[in-house]
Amino acid sequence: MINDILWPVATLGGLAVFFGVVLAYASKKFAVETDPKVDEVRAVLPGANCGGCGFAGCDALAEAIAKGAAPVNACPVGGAELAKKVAEIMGVTADESERMVARVICGGDCDNAKEKYEYQGIHDCKAAEMLAGGSKSCRFGCTGLGTCERVCPFDAIHVINGVAVVDEEKCTACKKCIEACPKQIIELVPVSKMVRVLCKNTDKGKAVVEVCKVGCIGCQKCVKACQFEAMMFENNLAKIDYSKCTNCMVCAEVCPTKTIYADFSNRKKAYINEDLCIGCTICKKTCKFEAIEGELKQKHRVLEDKCTGCGQCAIKCPKKCIEMK
Repeated sequence: MINDILWPVATLGGLAVFFGVVLAYASKKFAVETDPKVDEVRAVLPGANCGGCGFAGCDALAEAIAKGAAPVNACPVGGAELAKKVAEIMGVTADESERMVARVICGGDCDNAKEKYEYQGIHDCKAAEMLAGGSKSCRFGCTGLGTCERVCPFDAIHVINGVAVVDEEKCTACKKCIEACPKQIIELVPVSKMVRVLCKNTDKGKAVVEVCKVGCIGCQKCVKACQFEAMMFENNLAKIDYSKCTNCMVCAEVCPTKTIYADFSNRKKAYINEDLCIGCTICKKTCKFEAIEGELKQKHRVLEDKCTGCGQCAIKCPKKCIEMK
C-alpha cells in the first residue's frame, strides 16, 4: 500500500528535478542577451503607456532609446526633467525642447455658435458627426460631446459650455485627444505661446458670421498689425507661425470678432535697470512699437502704455539690463 504511494511520488519528483535541470541549462544556453540600459531607462519612465511617444508603451520606448532609435526626450509625459535622467543613463546630452500642450482651436461655445437642431443621440462626437456633421451650424466647430475627454488618460481635457478646454497643467501632449477628435480641431502648440486663433472655419466672412459670433471673417487686420510676420492668412483663415510669435498680443487687440484669444493678464512689460544701462540705444532701435525713449549715452526708459511685452529689447540688450515682468 505504501509502495503504491511512494513510487508515483518518487517518479514525479524525479521528473520534476530532471526537467528543472534541463530548463535551467536551456535558459542559459539559449539566453538572449539584453542591454542593461533598457531596464535602466524603463525604470525612470513614468509607465503611463499613453503612446504619445509614437511607440507601443514605455517598454517599447525604452528599447528604442537604448538602441538609438528614439531620442532621449521622446517621452512627452516626463518632459525636460525626465529627458535629463534618460540622457545620463545613455551618456548623451538632452536637447532642450519646449513642452508642448494640446489646444482646441474653436471658440464656438453655447453662447457663440448657433445650433441647427437638438441632438438626442449617442453622447459621442463621432456619432453626432454622422448626423449632418453635428448639431452646431458651423461644420468646423467643436461638437462638444466629450469624446476627447473620455480618451484622455490624464484628465486634462473637459467640455465646458459646449467646447472642449485643455487643462495645460495636466496635459502631457500624448495626442490621444487629437486622434479622437472627428473635426481635427485639436493641435499641439508650445506652452509658452499665449496667443491662439480659435477658429478653423475656412468659409468666407459672411458665411462665418451666420453660424458663429467669434469666427474668423478674414479681415486680415491681425496680419497687418503683426510686426514680426507671425500672422498668416491661408484659405480664408488667420493662422499663427509660433516660431515667429513673440506674445506681443497685438493681433488679439485688433481682432474685431475676438477670434484671436490672448491671456492679457499674463502680458509682460519691459523694465530697464538704469544702474546697468549704458545708453547704447540698441533697445530703442529694436523696439517696433516706439516704447523706449532715451538718447545716446543717456539712461533709457520704457513707455509702459506703448510696451506690448514682445521682449525683443531684452534679447538684444548687450548689458542684460532689461527684464520682462
